[in-house]
Amino acid sequence: MATQTVTDLQPGDVRETVAKLADHRRLIVQEVRKIIVGQEDVVNSVLIGILVGGHSLITGLPGMAKTLLIRTVSKALGLSFGRIQFTPDLMPADITGTEIVEEDEGSGRRVWTFVPGPIFAQVLLADEINRTPPKTQSALLEAMQEASVTVRGKTYALKKPFFVMATQNPIELEGTYPLPEAQLDRFLFNIVMDYLGEDEEIKVVYNTTGELPPEPVPVTSETDLLHFQELVRRIPVAESVARYAIRLVRSTRPGDAGANLDFINKYVSYGCSVRAAQFLVLAAKAAALLDGRYNVSVEDIRHLAAPVMRHRLLTNFHAEADKITTDHLIRQLIDAVPAPKSEI
Repeated sequence: MATQTVTDLQPGDVRETVAKLADHRRLIVQEVRKIIVGQEDVVNSVLIGILVGGHSLITGLPGMAKTLLIRTVSKALGLSFGRIQFTPDLMPADITGTEIVEEDEGSGRRVWTFVPGPIFAQVLLADEINRTPPKTQSALLEAMQEASVTVRGKTYALKKPFFVMATQNPIELEGTYPLPEAQLDRFLFNIVMDYLGEDEEIKVVYNTTGELPPEPVPVTSETDLLHFQELVRRIPVAESVARYAIRLVRSTRPGDAGANLDFINKYVSYGCSVRAAQFLVLAAKAAALLDGRYNVSVEDIRHLAAPVMRHRLLTNFHAEADKITTDHLIRQLIDAVPAPKSEI
């Protein structure tokens, strides 16, 4: 994929592409709003994830419309859709597919035939991903990192764009398994879906107890999405802003010589990986584009720090005893790490 900056493009082309992106965003949100009420930050985060080409984990209690949101977005995008309902007895082959022995009609010989699993879709809904053991969860690792699946030594490419959109119930509920750290790190965002306000809940009740709402229709295409993803990577980011993002990420690591923050040393066992810095900058580029800007600001970095880092911070028993959450630590981190002087 090309890595040139947006400044290498003709100004008219940039304006035309950004205007087209804004129009597509409006149409996608319009289709989503046929079904989903409220949750503006959640919807915006999902759209940023799509522009980045990253995978999203949506965390919330049962009945928060997590699954409905993902299904609705996939319809609006016009991409192929696959769903896996994760259960304790789910096997890796139920996700990736498997090879079976069939008889060749021409020769009469037995041959191996690959039967693709539900992962061979452009939008994969991994529903209640933390209700299956880590062995089965890990079947997604190769697909999430390399957009491919290997079965019996043969590698099959997944069609792009490819997104895993997983839902997760909080791990304090019974019958759930914590996701492996290696898999969590492959998610761009951990998006928290919370309760609606009273007026929004009233609207949900009216919408779901009266006439059936119209079905979302596709308003974009895979070609447009791949073009938008390429444009995101061309957006420039000032060195001062990039260094600020890196300082935030490095400051989550206990004992880091550059920060050495007391509350991090006390409550964190392991900080964020390099992927956090990469995803933070990429997501900030997408957020700037959605806002109609051609540059990344410190405020973009700050706004996206929580969804990018909350699932990458591994807290210790001191944090559990003091009821300190990762979101609380990230808020403290933003206050503790100074922004570039030119951005203040």
